[in-house]
Amino acid sequence: MDNSNKKDLPLTEVENIKEKSRFLRGTINESLIDNITGGLRPADTHLIKFHGSYQQSDRDVESERKKQKLEPLYSFMIRIRVPGGIASPEQFKDICALAGEYGNGTIKLTTRQAFQLHGVFKHNLKLTIRKVNEALLDTIAACGDVNRNVMCNPLSEVSGIHREVYEDAISVSDLLTPRTSAYHEIWLENQLISDSSEDEEPIYGKTYLPRKFKMAFAIPPDNDTDIYANDLGYIAVKENQQLSGYNVVVGGGLGMTFGNPATYPRLASNIGFISRDKVLQVSEEIVKIQRDNGDRTDRKTARLKYTIDRLGLDWFVDELQSRLQWKLLPSRPFNFVSNADRYGWIKTETGHWHLTLFIEGGRISDTETMSLKKALVEIARIHTGDFRLTGNQNLIIANISSGNKPKIAAILKEYGVLGNNSYKGMRLNSLACVALNTCPLAFAEAERYLPSLITKLEESLQKYGLEKESISIRMTGCPNGCARPYLSEIGLVGRSLGYYNLYLGGNAIGSRINILYRETINEEQIIASLDPLFMSYSRDRNGNEKFGDFLIRKGIV
Repeated sequence: MDNSNKKDLPLTEVENIKEKSRFLRGTINESLIDNITGGLRPADTHLIKFHGSYQQSDRDVESERKKQKLEPLYSFMIRIRVPGGIASPEQFKDICALAGEYGNGTIKLTTRQAFQLHGVFKHNLKLTIRKVNEALLDTIAACGDVNRNVMCNPLSEVSGIHREVYEDAISVSDLLTPRTSAYHEIWLENQLISDSSEDEEPIYGKTYLPRKFKMAFAIPPDNDTDIYANDLGYIAVKENQQLSGYNVVVGGGLGMTFGNPATYPRLASNIGFISRDKVLQVSEEIVKIQRDNGDRTDRKTARLKYTIDRLGLDWFVDELQSRLQWKLLPSRPFNFVSNADRYGWIKTETGHWHLTLFIEGGRISDTETMSLKKALVEIARIHTGDFRLTGNQNLIIANISSGNKPKIAAILKEYGVLGNNSYKGMRLNSLACVALNTCPLAFAEAERYLPSLITKLEESLQKYGLEKESISIRMTGCPNGCARPYLSEIGLVGRSLGYYNLYLGGNAIGSRINILYRETINEEQIIASLDPLFMSYSRDRNGNEKFGDFLIRKGIV
């Protein structure tokens, strides 16, 4: 793909906004005190993302409000960074309290190990973000054209090297957190400096990155952070029972745009091995290469994957080694076996217990059948360990003492969280983005719809004796791929209300992009397309062959 002439094209609107923003200040303060509207000024809607928030509106009531000549019902999503996915019981209680007091009462666990609060109105926005910081968490760089929340295998006690990998993830997160004092000035009312001209971004520069940047660490045999979906990933290499270093993978990213062949999902490429002490230097230089060479004329082709494909992987490695002034070593062998979570109780050599709970759609709430949020808050009052968010939208109650184990189990049973046998293979391997009603990019439902679709697909699975098979299914309301549908065995991407593109053939370790199988089909057609494939899989698979592998072997996709 030759985009060499793009240097002569004008910069995008967002680039101009960043240039004039005074290191992400813009007129956010003025927007916040404007009582005429529930939204922000247009330029500030872009800048506030760097501070960890998106302006949204309730699309369920959009038509009625238009009839009444009212503006959209604006509210804000707040994304809370949790590097490596670990939060204390006190922090968890605080987030639950904020969701109830200022949000819609629920918490969304994201596919990048972060908390999301939804439904926060503008007049509560500053107070809510300040209280997040009082809980010793923050929202800065949870969104925007910067490095996002750094992911890491959340169960760091399973093997001896997990703690070291987690520490490296935290170090990289700290290194790549923006240095602008605007965040403290706007949200914490802490005037660190009197003049924004004194601000400095030694890594990002004045206009930050051309587009978002995602990083993750993975520890084989688990690929539960979907390492190949990231701009930059580190795959831990264990030798002689020690963490010897990391294989470096670059250029992953799943977002695309319908009808635009210049956009596509891409797996990260393995470029070599580095020792552990080189992680910070490599991370900084790769971010700087993207800063200097990413496409600032078209946000749809601005991710690192397009920079690499435009300039060449060999060019990228040469440029990186030139900046490092040393060469990467050849990649070391590793093996992934799964990108799923391991549910239930696990006891580690420390004597502590860890319980991984399935959280459907990543939504922590209380329903008529299960009081999940109440149960978790009650557990947080007695828990002496921590809470861990997985990259699959689930939650681990970690480091449970033997004395607390029966108490925690009893609470979960009392509130209907444990003992629910309705969760089977496909449902336990499902992901869904928020989509409607709040995401402005969504064409179709995802989180609110996927559970009912799975219920209907389970009828087919049960008919062929497959109800316990761990078939991964992921659904998004648009092609941006927030729930990573292009890596799943069954991917459903919203085209319009009630209609989806069906993708098949990803694998169970997250190392293969799936393939478009049917386009713009409704629920009836989805079920009709999958039912004969389930029948064939049940009849003709080889041993423990996975569904996606079977479809590839049989030439179905």
